Amino acid sequence: MAVVHAFILVSLTTFSLHFFQNSFVEAGRGGFSVDLIHRDSPQSPFYNPSDTLSDRVSKAIRRSSSRVDYFRSLLKSSTSINTTSIQSEVLPNGGEYLMSLSIGTPPVKLLAIADTGSDLIWTQCKPCEQCYHQTTPLFDPSKSSTYRDLSCESNTCAALPQASCSDSRKCEYSYSYGDKSYTNGLLAVETLTFASSSRARSSIKIPKISFGCGHNNDGTFNSHGAGLVGLGGGQLSLISQLGSSINGKFSYCLVPLQKTTSSSQMIFGDSATVSISGVVSTPLIPKEPDTFYYLNLEAISIGTKKVEFPSVDEGNIIIDSGTTLTYLETSIFNKLESALKGVITLPPAEDPTRTLDVCYQLGSDAELPNMKFSFTGADLVLPPLNTFIQVSDDVVCLAIVASDSFSIFGNIAQQNIEVGYDLVGKTVSFAKTDCTKH
Repeated sequence: MAVVHAFILVSLTTFSLHFFQNSFVEAGRGGFSVDLIHRDSPQSPFYNPSDTLSDRVSKAIRRSSSRVDYFRSLLKSSTSINTTSIQSEVLPNGGEYLMSLSIGTPPVKLLAIADTGSDLIWTQCKPCEQCYHQTTPLFDPSKSSTYRDLSCESNTCAALPQASCSDSRKCEYSYSYGDKSYTNGLLAVETLTFASSSRARSSIKIPKISFGCGHNNDGTFNSHGAGLVGLGGGQLSLISQLGSSINGKFSYCLVPLQKTTSSSQMIFGDSATVSISGVVSTPLIPKEPDTFYYLNLEAISIGTKKVEFPSVDEGNIIIDSGTTLTYLETSIFNKLESALKGVITLPPAEDPTRTLDVCYQLGSDAELPNMKFSFTGADLVLPPLNTFIQVSDDVVCLAIVASDSFSIFGNIAQQNIEVGYDLVGKTVSFAKTDCTKH
């Protein structure tokens, strides 16, 4: 999850799949879709019309860096601890994509982050011992007829990495993040309502979703956000707990950052199968922590120049829709930077945001090159749209940076690509397309 924002994370418990299937059938065989909105879109409450292009890029990169710090903490802890169809639209949140949904009966609207890098489910709840300022009303479980606390003996409570029991045997959760932000509260189940962008139905209700009802939350969370929708591979995520009801499938198509007036789209279930022309697929690699989705990246090619990855490291890159930039381990990044300098004839430039190192001056006839990312069994040719980011009117920078320990295939690299996950078949599929037309 992104360190600087918290939004509601949802997950459906295994014992409620029967109820979900009924709702799913009612929604039609194609399920439903929801929109994802970019943080910098005029549709987003985070939008600041006074921000310049450089301001937006700089803030997005800082959020991306914070997210990498969070990933690093999870990866470090994992080494010491053994541990049918729905659609929704996604709005990129400058590294995060926002999703609108409602919780409870009667439903209370929330704005959430849809996040493939986390599992925990939570929103701020009344009564609040300590809460950060939130512009929308806090969820009041006492006013919902479908709210139920979970016991310490429940399977969902057992899936928490850190849990305890209240005096009344209710399941208490505790989570903290890399920047010392935290959420503490009770694990419960509720009904979630998604506004569908499909024609089959305007909305769909999914009962008995497990989530964290946060009564003690603080840190760097933004007042416009009320929770998080975790789409990771762990037991508590929406994807894992929907399980066979969506046949282990979901997909998204992220619009370019320059097209923030358009919404991206997320689909769950059989309709998420990527079947358009040019689709390529690569294996998902099982690895700890199971929250993340790991792929094998074998090489990056720029024309005739080829940067190869060590063959000994299985699952050497995480694919993540919530990280803005692409991160490569330092030794690989240095080879890529050297290859680029031998190909690009544009004059070098300084990044006005002072955050990116490999930048060029625009204005000449010289072109930026395509890059071929060779995943196991899947060659994905990325145009400059996916590998460079314009940081000012006349400067463009490489949207790939060095990392001291691990690699991430970020969301700029995934723009205008239909990305499909099949957790049963254990594959990720890519097909280049115009996501503004989906």
